[in-house]
Amino acid sequence: MPVVSIADIGQHAGEEITLRGWLYNQRESGKLLFPQFRDGTGLIQGVVSLKESPDAFAALKGLTQESSVVITGKVRADQRAPGGFEMDVTKVEVVQRIAEADPYPIQLKEHGVDFLLDHRH
Repeated sequence: MPVVSIADIGQHAGEEITLRGWLYNQRESGKLLFPQFRDGTGLIQGVVSLKESPDAFAALKGLTQESSVVITGKVRADQRAPGGFEMDVTKVEVVQRIAEADPYPIQLKEHGVDFLLDHRH
């Protein structure tokens, strides 16, 4: 299975691929998870169903922002998705989980320059 970057994901529509990156954000709707992943080349939304992929669902449920992951799934075109593609996630390997006691400080909101400079990598 090829390891693909998000920037090149459009060339693999309909194929099963592996992606290495970080969990950027995640929302939940009942028995579905909608994780967003980033890899330094872009963002892609995944879809994980409890019924179809219970192991992947369990691995992602409650996973903290910026945890490192290796995900496998099938790429499909979706006009509603940012970038025009989504990934039906079937397998998740958590490489490093960010501890809930020490979460990643940069959240999905506006931060001042001083805060960002104090929390550099």
